Amino acid sequence: MDDQLRRRSVGAPAARSLLLTILGEYVLPRGEPVWQETLVGALVSVGYTQHAARQALARSVRHGWLLTSRHGRRARVSLSPGTADLLRTGASRIYSFGEPWEWDGRWLVVVLRVPEERREVRHQLRTRLAWAGLGSMGAGVWLTPHVEREAELREVVLEAPAAEATSFVASLGALGGAPADVAATAWDLDSVRDAYAAFIEDFLSVRPSSAESFFRMQTLLVHAWRKFPFLDPDLPAELLPADWPRRQAFELFAGRHSRWQDAARSYFDELEAGRGAAEAA
Repeated sequence: MDDQLRRRSVGAPAARSLLLTILGEYVLPRGEPVWQETLVGALVSVGYTQHAARQALARSVRHGWLLTSRHGRRARVSLSPGTADLLRTGASRIYSFGEPWEWDGRWLVVVLRVPEERREVRHQLRTRLAWAGLGSMGAGVWLTPHVEREAELREVVLEAPAAEATSFVASLGALGGAPADVAATAWDLDSVRDAYAAFIEDFLSVRPSSAESFFRMQTLLVHAWRKFPFLDPDLPAELLPADWPRRQAFELFAGRHSRWQDAARSYFDELEAGRGAAEAA
């Protein structure tokens, strides 16, 4: 998977990051190309200038994230296969993320070995492991309570030249602290808590009042939420501090998304219909 594309998909709200959110939320479900001007109008509706919107589209086409076909002086835009796969996988992950789950007490432990002279490989692997939700105990030891992710991690290691890894599925022994202490060491949970608190503060009191504002807030809601499957390691309740805010944030996301979805998609449909009418004229 294209690492740059993956980073853009959950990045700060630069125009191309928001474009990917728009593509996943409105274009992917349609299953067909849309007018280029529709995407420009969508980006303008969430606060970007026409110039920034057109630049974001041009760069996305240049990097192969989007495909275009000419219709006279105008263009239809479709998702490249790689972008469609990324967005499909991302949609599955973000809309299911946040629900509680039962943990059997087992850990997947990965011991990573990379030659000292291959620092760039070590950095890339650390980034990929953190992206997959693993926490670091130091000295090349990574772990997660999600033992089902072993096959995914195997692919990550196999893609990295000169890297070796050994995995274990294990339970915590008598030495050291409780499981929650392990989690506090391996992950920066304070930063995750702060991110959830900011999300709740940003969207708790929002009340859209127009078609465009429903579209704008729905798009910003999804874009803000989609970072959490990569920021939050999705630990079970036994490993989390008291009053962990994920459940409140998830219920806020799910409720607002359901309430705003029809109006937001209708606005996007209106943008597309308006561009189509302009083409016919």
